[in-house]
Order: sequence, then structure tokens, then C-alpha cells
Amino acid sequence: MSSTDSPKNPESCTTMIEVRAGVDAVDAKLVELLAQRFGYMDAAARIKTERNAVRDEARKQQVLTNVKAAARDADIPVEVVGDLWDLLVEASIAYELEKWDANRA
Repeated sequence: MSSTDSPKNPESCTTMIEVRAGVDAVDAKLVELLAQRFGYMDAAARIKTERNAVRDEARKQQVLTNVKAAARDADIPVEVVGDLWDLLVEASIAYELEKWDANRA
């Protein structure tokens, strides 16, 4: 497969080379989406006027509830996705705190 070919759908894969190409393509897209998500953390750090507003437990729970529902709808492991997003949200909070502090230094 050349770098310009799209990876096969998982159901169409017949070799591990095809599977790995698909995984690599998805990983690259995930990194792009994470960069966009962290851009929103930059915006939040700029917009929030109080440092203690960075950690919002109610919002965290809403995000986790939303993503678990999406995982359930997609028929993928709900708890695994919930655990991944818990790590993502905590990393996002830490990142936002750093940005909040840097914006006011």
C-alpha cells in the first residue's frame, strides 16, 4: 500500500500489514483530533478568569457520561473508553492549568 492509498476497512483486511496500516492511519487522525482538543484547552485557559475554574468536576462527569454513552452506541468497551477519557480529561486539566498560569505570568 502506498502512502496515498487509504487503508482498508477493518472488515476487508486479510493481512496484518493491512491491519497495521489501518491502525496507523487511525492513530494519525486521533493525534490531529487531540491537537484540536488541546487547542480548546488553550482557549479555556485564556477565557477563564479564575484559576480554580479550570477544574470543573461537574463538567468532567458530564464528559465521561457523554463518552460512555457514545461508546455504548458504538458497541465498544464502555469501561475502557471511560478510563481512557478519564486520563485524557485529567491530562487536559493539567495542561490547561499550565497554560492558565503561563498566560498570567
